[in-house]
Amino acid sequence: MNLAVVCDLIEENWPSMDLAGDILLACLRGDEFKAVHAERIRPAMSRRLTATPLRSSRFAFNLDRIVNRFWDYPRFLRRYRETADVFHVVDHSYAQLVLELPARRTLVTCHDIDTFRCLVEPKNDPRSAPFRAMVRRTLRGLQSAALVVCPSNATRDALISHGLIPRDRLRLVPLGAHPAYSTEPDTEADVEVARLLGPADDGHIDLLHVGSTIPRKRIDVLLRMFSRVKKHFSRARLIRVGGPFTKEQESLADSLQLRQSILVLPHLERRVLAALYRKVAVVVLPSEREGFGLPLLEAMACGTPVVASDIAALRELGGEAVVYRSIFDVQGWADAVIGLMTERHHDPVRWAARRRDVVARASFFTWEEHTRRMVALYREVLDGDRRRNMEKRRVMSASGSKPRSGVKTVVWGANPRTWNAAGNASVKGEADG
Repeated sequence: MNLAVVCDLIEENWPSMDLAGDILLACLRGDEFKAVHAERIRPAMSRRLTATPLRSSRFAFNLDRIVNRFWDYPRFLRRYRETADVFHVVDHSYAQLVLELPARRTLVTCHDIDTFRCLVEPKNDPRSAPFRAMVRRTLRGLQSAALVVCPSNATRDALISHGLIPRDRLRLVPLGAHPAYSTEPDTEADVEVARLLGPADDGHIDLLHVGSTIPRKRIDVLLRMFSRVKKHFSRARLIRVGGPFTKEQESLADSLQLRQSILVLPHLERRVLAALYRKVAVVVLPSEREGFGLPLLEAMACGTPVVASDIAALRELGGEAVVYRSIFDVQGWADAVIGLMTERHHDPVRWAARRRDVVARASFFTWEEHTRRMVALYREVLDGDRRRNMEKRRVMSASGSKPRSGVKTVVWGANPRTWNAAGNASVKGEADG
């Protein structure tokens, strides 16, 4: 089987999406999957505005992203349409690419429905008409795919409840933790973490948040919670990995007099991030919405206790090993973190048991099992396409019809469908290029 793994543009720098493609391809190179020949598909970003004096502006970069996603990348893919047996788009926000591929042989992993929120919850996510048009095209691509793969029941249920994808075309395949995330020490990575954190004898008790600062990550809850923790543990320090705060978040940190107790780090190489997970006392994840929650899984794999939002996807992932709090209960968050910090210092037996619990929970989620399930889905899609082609040839043979000279009997495309809340489909017609 020739598999094309369609990845995000590397220049966009989405660590979780890059990980999804990287680790899948790495696993597919193992002996267990010799029957699958996988190739990464990812062109270099074509520079337009970012090649001009405007190159440093966010506007220039975003415009180049849009043109690459909706013009350059689709046209780049055309050369692969007949060289691969199956296509896997690893990021649903690139699902518009399905419209340039043989859709009946294409899968898309949908990590969450945030991309489509402006369509399904327009009052909560108002956007411009051009933006909504791009999202509608992306949704058309997702709806055209043979199968849509979800990392959690929470994402699958959201797609069904909003009438985006019918139940029978959804498949559940959880993600895994990269092998770097483990309880095993890594001397080189530990040295780098020590350099990043500063002197080891300053008595800091570190909390860690990993992720972006987009609104659904609820950095406001994080900062307000940390302010209350500081009143009980004056040496508490908040470490953030994943980029700088927004101006509004910086203002909130200043108003809470937290700036001197926060260390902001850039995106870290996986081994270094794993060492940081092992170093800190507690990991906090106060997201309003998540499709899976990789930082939660990574922290558990490293043996670090977590306080996470009480939402379906994170409960599904963390089970009974994680402490959950509502994002509407800031004091509850503070109490949970304070309780864990106190336990760490005064009840080492319970603390050790808690660490064992999170490691055991993380062991249920591996990339090897993810890859096995994905390979089974690749075969399902390919077998389904072959059956359709055989049936078409059988019908044509029975009716005495013959394909036109020079025209293949295989139908590569699939009409996009819009699914309403009742699960009914309406055919819109052939996807445009």
